[in-house]
Amino acid sequence: MKIYADYRRKRGDETMSAYAAGPKKMMIVNILEILKRHSDSEHRLLQKDIIALLKSEYSMDCDRKAVSRNLTDLLEADFPIEYGGGWYYVHDFNDSELRLLIDGILFLKHIPYTQCKALIDKLQGLSSRYFSARVKHIRNLPENMPVNKQLFYTIEVLDEAISRGRQVAFHYNVYDMDKKLRLRLDDAGNVRRYVINPYQIVATNGRYYLICNHDKYSNVANYRLDLITDIELLETPVKDMKKVEGLEHGLNLPKHMAEHIYLFHGEGVPVKFKAGKRVVSDIVDWFGKDVTFTDAGADKCVVSVKVNEEAMFCWALQYGPHVEVIEPAGLRERIKLAVAEMAKKYK
Repeated sequence: MKIYADYRRKRGDETMSAYAAGPKKMMIVNILEILKRHSDSEHRLLQKDIIALLKSEYSMDCDRKAVSRNLTDLLEADFPIEYGGGWYYVHDFNDSELRLLIDGILFLKHIPYTQCKALIDKLQGLSSRYFSARVKHIRNLPENMPVNKQLFYTIEVLDEAISRGRQVAFHYNVYDMDKKLRLRLDDAGNVRRYVINPYQIVATNGRYYLICNHDKYSNVANYRLDLITDIELLETPVKDMKKVEGLEHGLNLPKHMAEHIYLFHGEGVPVKFKAGKRVVSDIVDWFGKDVTFTDAGADKCVVSVKVNEEAMFCWALQYGPHVEVIEPAGLRERIKLAVAEMAKKYK
């Protein structure tokens, strides 16, 4: 058992040998397990509670002196237990922190249901049974999204590549109408091999993206990690960021994310649009604090922001009733045409 091994390391093999002779000698390990599962700062155990749990869970009879002696040994060995109105285990994460971690997993769109459940079960094990009871109602959507089983390996290779300053090569995919991944081909119909200079992995909109540079070009590129397959770590060094347009002064991640809200390729352009004041919070969530608001009377405001034009096109359609793009004029016309086409389609 891991706890038993940890205790051996803390107290030394000679001291621990006294506990290796039989079931009774495992009492200290069982007590630690009981505290970990059944206690926290809000649920404390008296010695009589520990005695009862040793009996019910381990069929172990013991007296108060034996329990007291083992609790003292655990304290002296610096295990994370404390006393105050009762004994309790000091868990690494409090319940609010664990809940945030679980919510984060549930928001990830590319992790299948079975893996989500396994990760959540592991996180629940980091607290007492009372936390598990409080979060049993948490559920994510059924597994209805296509899944790339290479995703975690892709992340592992990219982490190493970025740490070592090495290029990677991979195939990129698109989903076909049968909902299966299909390799992207070049103009000659051959499978396209991408050689990439990776700089940063980011998580946004429930997915992982790679901020990088395609070795053939000089601009910044963004790729969805769940669409990458057959990744390979290369020994060639990455291109210096100073040679990549937009990264001459390094990667300003908040600025990059604000200008590329959907992580499309291309530089940000100045955009001005009118919006309802009721969506101001959403605008700040999407574009960050560099956005500028000007009061336009009543319940309207004019918003100025620098953003990728293709991303703004998609965002404006998403928030259609609340947003009117003023400039650039070309983007305004594209949106008007798109809205008109959708109106015809659903008329």
